[in-house]
Formats: sequence, C-alpha cells, structure tokens
Amino acid sequence: MIKKEKRIAFYCSSLTRGGAERVFVNLAEYFTGKGYEVFLVTQYRLEDEYPTSAGIRRVISDLTPEETGPGRIRNFVNRYRKLRRILKKIQPDIVFSCNGKNNFMALAAGMFRTGRTVVSVVADPKMEYYTPFMRFLAKNGFMLADGIVLQTEEAKAFFPKRIQKKSVILPNSLNPVFLKPRYEGIREKEIVAVGRLDENKNHAMLCRAFAGLAEEFPTYRVVIYGEGEKREELERLIASLHLENRVFLPGRTERVEDKIQKSSLFVMTSDTEGMPNALLEAMALGLPVISTDCPCGGPGEMIRHGENGYLVPVRDEAALRRQIRDCLSHPEELERVGREAAKVQEQLNPEAVNKKWEAYFNSIMDGVKKKC
Repeated sequence: MIKKEKRIAFYCSSLTRGGAERVFVNLAEYFTGKGYEVFLVTQYRLEDEYPTSAGIRRVISDLTPEETGPGRIRNFVNRYRKLRRILKKIQPDIVFSCNGKNNFMALAAGMFRTGRTVVSVVADPKMEYYTPFMRFLAKNGFMLADGIVLQTEEAKAFFPKRIQKKSVILPNSLNPVFLKPRYEGIREKEIVAVGRLDENKNHAMLCRAFAGLAEEFPTYRVVIYGEGEKREELERLIASLHLENRVFLPGRTERVEDKIQKSSLFVMTSDTEGMPNALLEAMALGLPVISTDCPCGGPGEMIRHGENGYLVPVRDEAALRRQIRDCLSHPEELERVGREAAKVQEQLNPEAVNKKWEAYFNSIMDGVKKKC
C-alpha cells in the first residue's frame, strides 16, 4: 500500500465526456485504488461529466463572482492566484495537467513550490498551440516541467530536442468495458462512427462517401454516435443527399460498446487526432476500422494497413468511398482484419498500461525536489 502522503492532483478544464477527460478519470480511479490521495482540480463543473468514486476529491478552481475582476488580464492573474492557493492547501507531490493553456497555468502555479509538475499533450500540438506566441511558450516554457507526456512520435517531433529529452510517450489504457470477447456472429449491416459532431471529426466526409455507395449497398446504413455544434449542418447535408432513412444521428449514448460491437465497419474521418480512444475501442471490440491517416500520427501508429485496419488520406472522400466499397464487398476479409484488430486488447490492457503510468509518476515524485 502506498503511503498516504503521496498525493496526485490532476488538473484540467472539466470532466465533460471527452477522450482526454476520460483518460484523466480512469487514471484517477486507478491511483485511488492503489492508495494514493487523488485530487481532481478543474476550472469548471459542467453537466454530463464522467462520474468519479467517493475516494477522489474534487476541487473547482473557477472564479466566483466575488473573485472576478474587470478585464481579461486581471482575471487571468486571479485564476493563477487561486490555483496557487489550491495547490498550497492540498500540497500534491505531483500535478498532472492536460492540454492547451492548462499546461501553462499549471507550470506557472507550480513555480517555487516543493511538488513536481508534469504536462501532457494528447492532441496534435500544432492545433493545440495554434498561434506563434503559444508555440513559443510551449517550445520554451515546457522546460519548466519536471516531465512531459506525449502520445505519438509525430507529436514529439513538434518540440525542440531539449524538450524531447524530457518527454515520454505513454499510451492510454483501454476502458475495461471494451475488454470483452469479440462478437463472432452475423454482423449488422451497419457502418458506425463515434465522436463529437464538430468540424475536426468531419463526419460529413463519411456521409458524402456513403451517398455514392447507398444504391450499391442498399441494406447498409450509417450510424454516427455523438453530439455537437455540427448537428444541424449534418442533418441538412443528410437531407440534401436524400439519406434520411439511411444515415442516423442518435446523439450521445450510454454503453456505446453494446451498440457498436455487432456492426460491420467502424469509420473515423478526423482531420487531426492524438491517439484516438474511440478508434482504439472499436479495434478492441474486433471491428474492422477505416481511419484517416491524420496528424499527429496516432491512427498511423496503431493501424497496419490491410492487416488490422485501413488508412485513407485526410479529407480524401473518393479514397474513403473506394475503401468502404472494398470492405463491404469482401466480408470474409473484414472478419480476418477485425480479429487482428482485437489484439489491441493485449497491447493496451489497463493493468499493464496503468503500471507504466504509475512507474513514471513515481520516478518523477521520487526525484530531487525543487527548492522553495
């Protein structure tokens, strides 16, 4: 049992249902189960968040109306001071932050305290740090971190050598609900996608590609699980393609693994991704998958084209249409590819992956403390 004085603070914007947030909650649950004291420090408490166990302490760092001042700069300073006060009170041995401006805030708040700070980038860093100033901060300010967690070699290459030397690539573990025997029965005539309905996920590409195949494969339909700001635009596109009875947007769903495990094909059409959880989970279920070979390289690192899945160029609608046609025309081949995809369960088994995270966190926490 780990001594109680080992404390970990996870710092992110909220616990809304997204890939990075799910990783944070899964890690928090694991470390809590191992006897660490775990705090989830978030800027906001929002609706539709991942639930957490009673042993995890939640701290909100958002400014109250009384703490809010005039102007963005004033409020940035107030947020910084509040996070400093929170960290001083809970005294974590390590703060682990996620993505974007949260990493900068965690590094600033971590200066001159005795704990350690680890930052992470789970998306494409070129998109996460999209202005010259933010890129300058990331490529230089990350030197203040005690550790940097990345997910792909392509993401690592974004940073200068001095940052790369402080970086480690750690995989995300699979959600245990996706660790189940592969379905081996007759598959539903269904092509599925899972992800937020936004510009980056580019579900419109799947809709347009399927439009050119709908008559050729009249028994198949497309189901896209997720919610987001592009819903109305997608609904208009589906109507314009006369696919209202063939393409469906059921929204968010609980236990998505039960909804998709018997499907014929999983498709991801994102413009950018880190190491996408939805893709890995579909592979774990043994679904044949098609993904865009998008930056920052996650799908390309996981998929061996023609062996355990298929890759198509980003925004190449014609290539996607050809690949879907080829897949649906060869169901026996799809079964072989799906069985090979399911082997990702062994590679990303939570017990093995979480032990890697624990070993890394302990290597940081047991290092030489920063001076006050």
